[in-house]
Amino acid sequence: MTRPYDGDADGIARLTFERYQRHVNPGIASLLKFSGFEYPEWDAEGCIIRDVAGNEYIDCVGGYGVFSLGHRHPEVVKAVHEQMDRLTLKTHYFLSIGLGQVCEMLAEISPEGLEYAFLCNSGTEAVEGALKAARIHTGRPGIVGTLNGYHGKTFGALSASGREVYRKPFEPLLQGFTLVPFGDADAVRRVVGPETAAVIVEVVQGEGGVNVAPPGYLTQLREITREAGALLIVDEVRTGLGRTGRMFACEHEGVCPDLLTMAKALGGGVMPVGAFLGTAEIWQSLFSENPYLHTSTFGGNPLACAAAIAAIETTRRLDLPRRSAELGEHLLQRLREMAARYPQMIREARGLGLLAGVEFHSEDVAKLVIAACASEKLLVAYSLNNPLVIRIEPPLIIEQELLDRALDILEQAIEGTAALLESVGTLSV
Repeated sequence: MTRPYDGDADGIARLTFERYQRHVNPGIASLLKFSGFEYPEWDAEGCIIRDVAGNEYIDCVGGYGVFSLGHRHPEVVKAVHEQMDRLTLKTHYFLSIGLGQVCEMLAEISPEGLEYAFLCNSGTEAVEGALKAARIHTGRPGIVGTLNGYHGKTFGALSASGREVYRKPFEPLLQGFTLVPFGDADAVRRVVGPETAAVIVEVVQGEGGVNVAPPGYLTQLREITREAGALLIVDEVRTGLGRTGRMFACEHEGVCPDLLTMAKALGGGVMPVGAFLGTAEIWQSLFSENPYLHTSTFGGNPLACAAAIAAIETTRRLDLPRRSAELGEHLLQRLREMAARYPQMIREARGLGLLAGVEFHSEDVAKLVIAACASEKLLVAYSLNNPLVIRIEPPLIIEQELLDRALDILEQAIEGTAALLESVGTLSV
């Protein structure tokens, strides 16, 4: 196929914009065009994305955790291609070799006790499954989540998430959900009781602004839930498969949850794959009387399983958790140096592994820095639940030289924004 940017890139951009306006989402189309992304994306490889005009961008958004192996990793692409030549989607009349294999692999790499897995298509589906499993296993209705937590936008996942701008338009949400401040174990203890089925928590709140759980927090939640006969659900949709420097973020404290959700990186950046994992006892409650009580038409299909198997194998072979830990130290050091140089703009730099955030004093400043990075062909992430924070979460395969180049661009964007604000008298330096 001829590359569009060898031809009429402007024409393709106009046509795509018009289609979005008429048939997709006019608001997103206008926002992206205003932000300088008028050209549609076209191809990608590794840590680089290209648009139809041939512009190359360093990807430090990483699909919000999807592209841990980068774009189109050859081993994952090969596995999916080979599977496509045999069987694509499930017939639902036969056992699946790939599904059995990927679930076994997930049990091998997951915290102790998580022996079973259910494959679905996204993180929010994984959360929905875990919430259902918690309720049927305990016979209780109550779920405790955290403020600024993010678990997805379906009704159950949204009910457990914590920012009003996404919740309010759809109220009333599901009953039985209580939200407490993140990192406050005493707040959890006060609301957990005989009606609590589960506490659901992220180890690092990604959309909340890269809020890292304080030391001992997860351990305390494990103790609180066990004492109350409730379950602990750890949401590793963003952090699973090495993002924070361990295969799963809960391993930093050696905590074994009752249920664990994951997605994003599980598809190797090629297929949409989600999963929730649980103990044998929970699986007995969920499936013993009716093995069809929780199902998915597309979940665990052969193509998804091929991608997940290749993603897990590649992550282990390249020892990406270790790589993430080492590069993460370098990333955080540089971000903290920037924070020290620009205290009038930056409140804090924080992170774990290759998931880092820079919190600014103003939402407007954060938006200006994101725009300045984009103009220099660097993609960094906006945080849905905390607009003060921009996130840096590159593929785990990124070379340090490219990471440093990205950080140089980020620092230039911060410096340029500071100069701009100083020139108009809105920043004291």
